[in-house]
Amino acid sequence: MADQQALDEVVTFTSDLIRIDTTNRGGGDCQERPAAEYAAARLAEAGLEPTMLERTKGRTNVVARFEGTDPSADALLVHGHLDVVPAQAAEWSVHPFSGEIRDGVVWGRGAVDMKNMDAMILSVVRAWVRQGVRPRRDVVIAFTADEEASAEDGAGFLADRHAGLFEGCTEGVSEAGAFTVHDGGGRQLYPIAAAERGTGWVKLTARGRAGHGSRPNPENAVTRLAAAVTRIGAHEWPLRLTPTVRAALTELAALYGLQADLDDVDGLLEKLGPVAELVAPTVRNSTNPTMLEAGYKVNVIPGEAVAYVDGRYLPGLRDEFAATLDELTGPDVDWEFHHGEVALQSPVDSPTYARMRAAIEEFAPEGHVVPYCMSGGTDAKQFSRLGITGYGFSPLKLPEGYDYGAMFHGVDERVPVEALHFGVRVLDRFLRTA
Repeated sequence: MADQQALDEVVTFTSDLIRIDTTNRGGGDCQERPAAEYAAARLAEAGLEPTMLERTKGRTNVVARFEGTDPSADALLVHGHLDVVPAQAAEWSVHPFSGEIRDGVVWGRGAVDMKNMDAMILSVVRAWVRQGVRPRRDVVIAFTADEEASAEDGAGFLADRHAGLFEGCTEGVSEAGAFTVHDGGGRQLYPIAAAERGTGWVKLTARGRAGHGSRPNPENAVTRLAAAVTRIGAHEWPLRLTPTVRAALTELAALYGLQADLDDVDGLLEKLGPVAELVAPTVRNSTNPTMLEAGYKVNVIPGEAVAYVDGRYLPGLRDEFAATLDELTGPDVDWEFHHGEVALQSPVDSPTYARMRAAIEEFAPEGHVVPYCMSGGTDAKQFSRLGITGYGFSPLKLPEGYDYGAMFHGVDERVPVEALHFGVRVLDRFLRTA
């Protein structure tokens, strides 16, 4: 069991890591090294031998292995990223990099995404060393750079260049799972992520005839681009149910005493009420235009205009996603993947999933564990290149009214101290028995 020191340390480590500004603005503008050095030092203090690795100076990753008792067992990867998205201090109630602990809550960028999980990992393995505990399987610990951008300096670099450090790993756990969802009617759900939509960030380029803004121009690149962006943004993607989403809908319907009518998914989602948000973003592909670039002067029609679209596609639907973009962009606009990563799907009938469920149920017996598919993605995509099956499992017991989803990349990101304590207990229980 996690001891009091572990419970104290998870709060301290979360706060300390938040105070280390690892803002990832994209394009290589980030320095994770100070946070990596902090994590490596905490591991070294416990007698582990962390390895620090960089593809680019300052973009540092940390990997360590905690040996288990059964050398014949497959190893388990537990990983968390060290970088965070930008935060505008003027918008926050507290400074986003203060790591302030106030009224039982730790505040700051990364409190949920995901320096809290980094702190949990550190706290658990340090407690094992104090208590002389060894898990059954080898546990490989990885703290990564660059997850909030391309992961090229982080998990992608580790998977491509340092695969040997993950020898024997068949499964992994990381962010965005095992958190409390209150349904408004007294039930508490704990969704475990067993799938991720694929990443299809798309660049659109429209070309036309440059000219004076006062003259008619049927080959206006801006007009062509705007039309394509409008079509893409307004497109209604068809319903597509993957095995994970089917399992989620079936379990949720049974929990609420509903017929699991998968021929009328929209109707079923309406009946499920607030918990439908666990599933609704992942019954279809999606495309959201996010950036526009065109022109340099108001009276000059540019010869080229560019837009970017955040696209996400479900497992097995990359080809359909691409074919649909071909149609929506039309003959006057070219498109390409600006950044793409695979969609993932993991079994919900595996022994590892069952042990995650059991760990949650031990400390939250009132909770109902259900599988779900993430609408976004994690470093599990890069580690899947090594044949590692990934799950989202960063446990937090959250109070009613706490908007977990709003914490990700949002203003006033924060995490309750009691949620961190719960996370350490559940993660410890799971990793010991996995």
